[in-house]
Amino acid sequence: MTSRTTPPPGAPPPLPPLAGGSGAAAALRPLLDTVLDALTTGAAARGGPLPAGGPEAVAARVRAALGDVLPAHGHGDHEALRTLVHTLAEGAADPADPLCAAHLHGPPLAVAAAADLAASALNPSLDSWDQAPAASVVEALLTRALAAELYDTPHPDALVTTGGTEANQLALLLAREHHRRAGPLTVLHGANAHHSVPRAAWLLGLPPATGIPTPTGTLHPADLDAALTRARQERPGPVLVTATAGTTDAGLIDPLDALADVCARHGAELHVDAAYGGLLALSPRHRHLLHGLGRARSLTLDLHKLGWQPVAAGLLAVPDTALLAPLAHQADYLNATDDTAAGLPDLLGRSLRTTRRPDALKIAVTLRSLGRDGLARLIDATCAVAVEFARLVEAHPGFVLHAPPTISTVLFRPADADDARLAAVRRTLLLDGRAVLGRATANGRLWLKATLLNPRTTAGDLATLLTLLEGSTHR
Repeated sequence: MTSRTTPPPGAPPPLPPLAGGSGAAAALRPLLDTVLDALTTGAAARGGPLPAGGPEAVAARVRAALGDVLPAHGHGDHEALRTLVHTLAEGAADPADPLCAAHLHGPPLAVAAAADLAASALNPSLDSWDQAPAASVVEALLTRALAAELYDTPHPDALVTTGGTEANQLALLLAREHHRRAGPLTVLHGANAHHSVPRAAWLLGLPPATGIPTPTGTLHPADLDAALTRARQERPGPVLVTATAGTTDAGLIDPLDALADVCARHGAELHVDAAYGGLLALSPRHRHLLHGLGRARSLTLDLHKLGWQPVAAGLLAVPDTALLAPLAHQADYLNATDDTAAGLPDLLGRSLRTTRRPDALKIAVTLRSLGRDGLARLIDATCAVAVEFARLVEAHPGFVLHAPPTISTVLFRPADADDARLAAVRRTLLLDGRAVLGRATANGRLWLKATLLNPRTTAGDLATLLTLLEGSTHR
């Protein structure tokens, strides 16, 4: 079955079908069969969590499959999809594979991916109401509902972002604008903070952000107190402190309540980057780890981590929608003042981007599908996988565990390998396509990092990972 009919001899070829409109289902259904088949054959050809052979081998396979990127004559819908989707799947790092556990790059839920297809087919753009009438309402309801999970305030709100990097940049921007008349904003952050925090200070033309050492992995209140005292002496003016709930290297959570107390004593504001750990708030079993989170002036959250969404699905949450006022912007063709006065919603102040996808849809579908209890089960199961892996590592004489996991990241290392050997073993597994592990430095040593975001991972999968590592270390 094809998505195009053959034209009579001499007639021009028909125009390609569109994804929207009344004919969308008829146009998409056969193409989806081709895509799903290609995903299956590509994954089978890959045969593991990562393509074997390393960068040069992968690039060669892609070049061979792609050929002429812009051919004089098209190959047709089905051939193009079969070839390139198969090639992409064969050369993918598959976060759904239990042995793919290097990064905060989680496997998306099938229901969320299906919702993302609908968003792509309808193609609303959330820069004006007349481009996204229903999608803009979905986003407004979703963002306020999720913000209310984080803030016990009358008018909490959130913006949809492309992830933690954009959300952190927005947090610093809002703080800068709020204090514009009070002088340059000083940004303090723990050395455990995500790299996007000092980078955002640079992008926004702020004084260089100051990192505070975190020798134990988290930001200590006494160290913050001393840093704030020095900052006040060196540069009087507004200060924003960034704490972290779920560090990239080890998944650690700063003592948020105590840090908020220190900020309050010094008249500083607190931003919490909870891109990794923020969704623990939905788990009755784990939300105590975030005590004090709601005291932050702004919060970063990523639902493409512990929310199992396709990239991208980030949020910046604030306790009051009035705090978002500095983002207000006016362009006559998108939010003319008379249109706004007549009741058409103004969307332009909801992002620094103009054209943007309705990423709220897949999140809303997921919440409706799973509910609060379903998401909590996924979060708890994922954290339990990390606890089980740490138990296996600790019980194995050939490995050393750095520390019990706080969320779902486990740092460990072969007991008899130096740092150079450890790095080489990791690369060998990557290039062979057998396992994908990250790396992190802690206590002056290099550690392997397993970032476990797949709740379906079994004890057998984890044992297999240790067996692979053991064999690679000693060969």
